[in-house]
Amino acid sequence: MIRIVLVEDDSVTAHEIRLELRRAGYEVVHCETGTSALSAIREQPTDAIIVDRRLPDMEGLEIIKVLRDEALYTPVLVLSALSNLDERVRGLRAGGDDYLAKPFALVELAARIEALLRRPGAGAQLRYVVGPVNIDLLAGTATRDGRPLHLARRELKLLEYLVRHEKQVVTRLMLLRDVWGYSFNPRSNVVDVHIGRLRRKVDLDGDIPLIHSVRGQGYRFHVPR
Repeated sequence: MIRIVLVEDDSVTAHEIRLELRRAGYEVVHCETGTSALSAIREQPTDAIIVDRRLPDMEGLEIIKVLRDEALYTPVLVLSALSNLDERVRGLRAGGDDYLAKPFALVELAARIEALLRRPGAGAQLRYVVGPVNIDLLAGTATRDGRPLHLARRELKLLEYLVRHEKQVVTRLMLLRDVWGYSFNPRSNVVDVHIGRLRRKVDLDGDIPLIHSVRGQGYRFHVPR
């Protein structure tokens, strides 16, 4: 399910947006402050962000700046009662991908989110930090608790996929399609072999296991909290 983080301190507006987006089939995580939003976005991969300009603890554009400085390029739709041209330009230059002035029609907001998600590379990130695992795709590196994992390119891509789908069961067919690029089942154990190699590097003796086999289904990456 597509995950959207909504950063809005007005409870009525937030409720209406949540209902509209959930009707469209999205998972919506609502945060009332910039601090809680940053935590939610860092904690789990997010496909799109809706952020209000005026928040109790920080300006909405500050959230975008922090995310871009961390090489997180999740699409952001900025909401604001400030509708003049200068403010819209400021929002876009701060790293926002689209700008919607209040008041707005909920159907338009949903359409703009849909358009952002259709953009090439939408939701793509260069860095993932989930629990003790830190992945830097730009550098091609990964660590666990600061320990280099020394992964081959395919192993790094496999770990990134598992992390992006944290807590979800991913099947062998999903991995063959999205990590190996196969449009068919080669009837081989290539997935199991690579998962075994990856697990030996990520989950050392004494570590809390992060990569789990789900009998008869596939695999799941899960960080106990």
